[in-house]
Amino acid sequence: MEKEAIAIIGAGKVGTAMGCLLKSAGYVVAALADISEIALEQGNRLTGGQTFTDPVRAAELADTVFITTVDDQIGSICSCLAEGGVLGPGKRVVHMSGAGGLDLLEPARAAGARVACIHPLQSFADLDGSIRSIPGSTFAVTAEDEIRDWALQVVHDLGGVSFFLADEDKPLYHAAACFASNYLVSLMNIVVSLYGTLGLGSNEAIRAVWPLVQGTVDNIKKNGVDDALTGPVVRGDVMTVRSHLDVLAAKAPETLPLYRELGRGALGIAVKNRRISEEKSAELDALLKGDGLK
Repeated sequence: MEKEAIAIIGAGKVGTAMGCLLKSAGYVVAALADISEIALEQGNRLTGGQTFTDPVRAAELADTVFITTVDDQIGSICSCLAEGGVLGPGKRVVHMSGAGGLDLLEPARAAGARVACIHPLQSFADLDGSIRSIPGSTFAVTAEDEIRDWALQVVHDLGGVSFFLADEDKPLYHAAACFASNYLVSLMNIVVSLYGTLGLGSNEAIRAVWPLVQGTVDNIKKNGVDDALTGPVVRGDVMTVRSHLDVLAAKAPETLPLYRELGRGALGIAVKNRRISEEKSAELDALLKGDGLK
């Protein structure tokens, strides 16, 4: 397929990484737009695209516009482009929000452009990591019928795997992604804090638990969630769970509600897979609810 000219509006980590990878896939990155001169210099170096602080001037050079700003700015940027007269029949406009729907691009659709969302199920902590991690990632594609094949081709060209996601399902999809990534970081923050009370620094704590974390992730990938579960809950170790609750109540009470909820989640997995007796399950359930903590 002929690789069209692309404009990237928002030269942050995601936008710049996308521009770099699209260029490597044979697309022409004609322009980038951002308010940051530093971001534009870096984007130009990696993509070769002309740089602008005015998104309208960037968009008028392209067949396809990727809006890669933060979610709250997508709608206003799209309106700005539509009002600037650079969107219309023959143009494509894409955003990359995991939670936002195609309604964010309604000004483009009203102007005659075709619209889509292409969201990589990936985290973007830094630019180099983003460039490395996007290929091989799964992408959720939400698109008008007329450009679904085009959107799938873009994902393929980026080295990704795609699946279609209905507009109305995007918030749930994104909430699940937050559990998988953002809230995993929150859990690790608790781990670092607890080990900090034992005298370990942040780097020491991460180094100490990383083989455990990596082993768990590997087990999930290899065996699935159900068979990856280990620990005192699935073993029915009531005494151990009680000791956890006691020490957390004394030294980190703010973590108790989350420990209880996650413990009951683990118990649900154990019960579903018949890995724990009814007697132990009932005892642990009462304990985790708070009925058995004295």
